[in-house]
Amino acid sequence: MLNYNQALPEQTLLQDLQMKEIKPIMKLVIRGRKREFISAIGKSLNIILPTEANTSTQSDKLTALWLSPDEWMIYSNEPYAQNTNTYETEKLLNKNISKLNLGAIVDVTDQFVMINLKGNKIYELFQTGSPFNFNKFQDKKGAVTQTILAKIDVIIHNQGKNTLNLFVRRSFSQHLFSWMNDAASRL
Repeated sequence: MLNYNQALPEQTLLQDLQMKEIKPIMKLVIRGRKREFISAIGKSLNIILPTEANTSTQSDKLTALWLSPDEWMIYSNEPYAQNTNTYETEKLLNKNISKLNLGAIVDVTDQFVMINLKGNKIYELFQTGSPFNFNKFQDKKGAVTQTILAKIDVIIHNQGKNTLNLFVRRSFSQHLFSWMNDAASRL
């Protein structure tokens, strides 16, 4: 049986700001350049990969984030059972992409922690620790950015008005969560 360790406390609510780890969410990084790669992903997962920088696409079960011209992160929209670390999506992509030499599939589920943030103070919190200008980002549902927050690399996905998902490496997640709690208490 798989032993899943949660990286962060259950949930925090401070100053109209809710922070919560969403677990366990399947996360895959896929890389490829060929037209056949893009086509095979679409046919396999019923999702079109975003081709415009800093955007995302979503289907019923999956979300795809643009990370670079030949790299995307795909994550599940719903948590998986905690007693498994095998995913049908990964098996399907390995069969239709990796084995045909069209691209690479890497499971980063254990590498990244996904934190869901909700509330009116999200961007005020981010402005205290990030050089990124969130003025246009906060109005674009589906926008994606890779930036620094409290000197830690993060990926931020705008889910809509005052809701977003933040991806951080597991080894930095407790430090970032502690910083966000501290910074949020001063807003």
